[in-house]
Amino acid sequence: MTDLVSDPKTISPTRTGATVEFRGLRRTFGATTALDGLDLTVEPGELVALLGPSGCGKTTALRTLAGFERPDSGEVLVDGEDITGVPAHRRDAGMVFQSYSLFPHLTALDNIAFGLRMSGIRKAERRARAAELLELVGLSQHAGRYPHQLSGGQQQRIALARALALQPRVLLLDEPLSALDAQVRLTLREEIRRLQQKLGITTLFVTHDQEEALSMADRVAVMRAGRLEQCAPPAELYERPATAFVAEFVGVMSRIPARTGADDGTVHVLGRRLPVNGRLLGTEAVGGTGEVDVLVRPEAVEVTADKNGTSRIMGAAFLGATSRLTVRLANGAEVSADVPTHAMTTLPVGAAVTLTLPERPVLVDRRRASDGGGS
Repeated sequence: MTDLVSDPKTISPTRTGATVEFRGLRRTFGATTALDGLDLTVEPGELVALLGPSGCGKTTALRTLAGFERPDSGEVLVDGEDITGVPAHRRDAGMVFQSYSLFPHLTALDNIAFGLRMSGIRKAERRARAAELLELVGLSQHAGRYPHQLSGGQQQRIALARALALQPRVLLLDEPLSALDAQVRLTLREEIRRLQQKLGITTLFVTHDQEEALSMADRVAVMRAGRLEQCAPPAELYERPATAFVAEFVGVMSRIPARTGADDGTVHVLGRRLPVNGRLLGTEAVGGTGEVDVLVRPEAVEVTADKNGTSRIMGAAFLGATSRLTVRLANGAEVSADVPTHAMTTLPVGAAVTLTLPERPVLVDRRRASDGGGS
């Protein structure tokens, strides 16, 4: 696959990125609430990924910004200007869809130039601009090809170039990579990010793919039931989730039954007393003694072969340099743990093991009713 041109001489940013604000957006469809008071600000030149389960409202938020949906209440602002009532064709936003939506009867060059033609740009100027964008996305040699003569990745590049042709203030990407195979998706997401950073265009990216969101975005906005759960840089979202929903939705997280200490900010888990990271997710604080769950990532769980261990390996999945074990505790809870693949010779399925956690603060949440007994 041809890379995007890393430093094209003919294309440069013509303006700085715009500030985008959602203020108290609410949108319902019959009895279904798609947006429930959404508040979010996207800074100039920033790429924010909207991430969440199906039906959480992320696509509705994007379509509301594009002008394809009208909110029941709330405001959409771009650079401080309220555009809530502005028609879609006057919003100065470029949009790339999952389905590409290229015109089958137009060549790659003419697809890119279509919006320029509709805007009354002279033929010579629009064709020159389209040619520059073809160079930018690395497809100059395919200018005369029709969509059916291009691969899926190439079609999506053309769709991206078409969205950029009118130099919009905001770029909107609605799951643009989900129809592509894994290798093309990996390459194209890196190239989209590189291009977005070069042009400095404010971008909202809707995806259900956590890896895409975490690898591409400056910040990830996790949505649930029409509301914003947390918006933060990827590392903060992964390491310091604000809610139990974010903790379990982003990445893999296991729940280990535990018991809190006597108002000392610690928790007893897997035979060790560990400090809590400062709060009980979803509540105000950890206090008193009681049954809770400790939330842990697979890479934080240490597994040791132990013939007298009370835990047992129930399954293993090869992930390359690491393998992911499913370990069942004596109380029935199951925990995911990542170990070096070379260590699997001493950790076969069915082996008795002991699990431990490193001595650092842990995330704690209310005990779920379905969890097993204490630690």
